[in-house]
Amino acid sequence: MAVTISLVGTFGLVLFFLLRSKTLGYGSAFVAIMFGFFLASTGASGPINQLTHAAIDAIGKL
Repeated sequence: MAVTISLVGTFGLVLFFLLRSKTLGYGSAFVAIMFGFFLASTGASGPINQLTHAAIDAIGKL
């Protein structure tokens, strides 16, 4: 678990700086995929899924 959280933090930080510097390419796509992969295996995946479903339901009611 501790390794997963540190990898999420590392990939998230790298992705943040890549997006901020507008250096987008194949490397950025790999970092984004790895960030999502490791984020999905943490405890944050449940609240993220709930938030996404709530947003989709709210948009559907408009």
